[in-house]
Amino acid sequence: MAYNPGYGQPGQQGYGQPGQPGYGQPGQPGYGQPGQPGYGQSGQPGYGQPGQLGYGQPGQPQAGGLEMGHGPYPSIGAGGTIAPQVQQWFQAVDKDKSGYITAPELKAALVNAQGQTFSETACNLMIGMFDKDRSGHINLEEFDKLYTYINQWLAVFKTYDTDQSGQIDEQELSKALSQMGFRFTPEFISFLSKRSDPKEGKISVDSFIVLCVQIQRFTEAFRVRDTQKNGTVTIGFEDFLNVALSCSI
Repeated sequence: MAYNPGYGQPGQQGYGQPGQPGYGQPGQPGYGQPGQPGYGQSGQPGYGQPGQLGYGQPGQPQAGGLEMGHGPYPSIGAGGTIAPQVQQWFQAVDKDKSGYITAPELKAALVNAQGQTFSETACNLMIGMFDKDRSGHINLEEFDKLYTYINQWLAVFKTYDTDQSGQIDEQELSKALSQMGFRFTPEFISFLSKRSDPKEGKISVDSFIVLCVQIQRFTEAFRVRDTQKNGTVTIGFEDFLNVALSCSI
C-alpha cells in the first residue's frame, strides 16, 4: 500500500532537510514565536478574563503567559521545581483530594472560548501522554509537565486564530499546517475541518490539539517507513493496522 502525505520531496518544504530538527525550513515559524502570551489577557475578546486557565472558569488560577519553545510541537519537558501556581491549580482540579488528577477532573476544569469543556478525547489524550506509569491518572509532578504543555498549546492556537474568535477556520488551519511544514491540498484541509465540526468547519483549541497530535504521530510513523525519503511507503496490511490503532486516539 502506498501513501503520500504531502510533506514534500527532499529539498522541498516538508519535514525538514537532513540535519534539521522537526518540520519545515529554518526560520519558518513552528507553533508561534517565543514570548507570545497564552490566552486570558485583559481586553481580548473570546479568551476569558485574567484569573482563568486559558479560556477557563472564573476563580481558577491563571495559566496564561508561558513562552513557546522553538520546536515544531510543544515539547514534554523534563520537569524541575514546581511553581506554587502549578500546585495551586493542581489542588483546584483535584476535586476529590486524592492527590491525583483523572481525565474527568481535567475535563471539568478546562473550558474553551465557546464555554464548553474540553472534549473527552482531548483530556484522555493529554492525561495519557503524561501518565507514565499507566495508572489512569497523573500526580503533581506529571501535572506540572501537562500544565506547561497546555499553556504552550494555547499560545500555539492563538498564533493562528488571527480573528481572535476562539476558533480557527479552514483558511487559518491551512496557514497553521503550512507553516508547520505540511503541504496538504485544500480538499484535505476541508476534510480535517469538517471532521472536527461537520456543520461549520470551525476548530476549537481542544480539537486543534487532538488534530495536531494525531498528525504528528502519523507523520513520525510514516517517516520511519519512508526509507527513501520520497514521500511514499509500501506497507503491509497488519503494519497499517498497527500504525492506525497506535496513532489514533
